[in-house]
Amino acid sequence: MKKSFFILILITTLISCSKNVEPIAYGEEACDFCRMTIVDQSHAAQLVTDKGKNFKFDATECMINFLKQENNEEEMLHILSADYNDPGKMIDAKNAVFIISENIPSPMGEFLSALENQSTAEEIQNEYGGELYNWNEVKLQLERNPQSQH
Repeated sequence: MKKSFFILILITTLISCSKNVEPIAYGEEACDFCRMTIVDQSHAAQLVTDKGKNFKFDATECMINFLKQENNEEEMLHILSADYNDPGKMIDAKNAVFIISENIPSPMGEFLSALENQSTAEEIQNEYGGELYNWNEVKLQLERNPQSQH
């Protein structure tokens, strides 16, 4: 009896320390930066720390502002943005291509969207205009032109 209780406690502890990405409950959860309800599956973002804590955002710009404020990007196991072209799908933000186009509104007014690959980003750019950036470039761009820093 004691052995099975110990095993149950061990399993519960391991599960609670999971470093997995948790699904976002759209329309229910609030952004960990601006506190707005997360509703847009094309622009949401998410962080998972190396200790397994999940932070969820209504927009990539909120995630970037959160990282800048907390100054802890190196502690993140996952840095994810929603793929604008595949709503609800989260992609690695460090490998994403970002577009800032005034023809594609985002929740916080930065007109920032993430795309999984360069060719799709170029197709979206041809259709909507705008400029393309990688992860480091988009962080610098938001520092130069901050509109959503609450």
